[in-house]
Amino acid sequence: MTGPGQKSGNHSKPRRNLPIIRNISSALTRLILPFPIGPNSITATSLGAGLAAAWTFSFGSHGLILIGAILFLVCYLLDNIDGEVARAKDQCTAFGAHFDTFVDWIVHAAFFIGVGWGVTTKTGDDIWLWFASSAAAGATINYLISLFEKSDNEVSNEKNPPSPSGFTQWIAFALRELFRADFCFMVIVLGLFDALHFLLPAAAIGAHAYWLTRFVKGARDFHV
Repeated sequence: MTGPGQKSGNHSKPRRNLPIIRNISSALTRLILPFPIGPNSITATSLGAGLAAAWTFSFGSHGLILIGAILFLVCYLLDNIDGEVARAKDQCTAFGAHFDTFVDWIVHAAFFIGVGWGVTTKTGDDIWLWFASSAAAGATINYLISLFEKSDNEVSNEKNPPSPSGFTQWIAFALRELFRADFCFMVIVLGLFDALHFLLPAAAIGAHAYWLTRFVKGARDFHV
């Protein structure tokens, strides 16, 4: 969230065609720009949509899961739009970047806990909540590491991010950026088939693999 942080924030420069979410958000941004809406307000709305999605997932009902998947998509769209509006209106700030990262963490941690709680409620099997807790812990570790990495100088450099070079950097880029940026579409597809819980075992490990990629040389400099 991106994910709702590192993904876009109020400061990164979009790449053409990828991720898919950026192609949709850019069209919506053009509709929003004429209105007196600031990027931080959009980020706050993204937070509300993300937490609402997590809350609906926690009930474990297929119908509510579908509603939650839509809210999660809205969260992701707004998380991209805030940065696009900030750049278009020349309102990029260090606070906006940190706020975006904070919202990213809260939304994704809440997402995993919400899904895990819902599946546990429906099945009575606590293993799903353990999977969810591991994934949320991974998101939290990633956020805490980002607090030590970020600086005002780094934020300004994100406007012109470099491209990955070499197999290892491309793998890290795909895991950290492309997969994560379009994660909301996977949620929608799995939600349609009432199979959202299948994400949890993979996320229990993948969330930790995600923060470990921060230590791949140059990986945190690549953005979509």
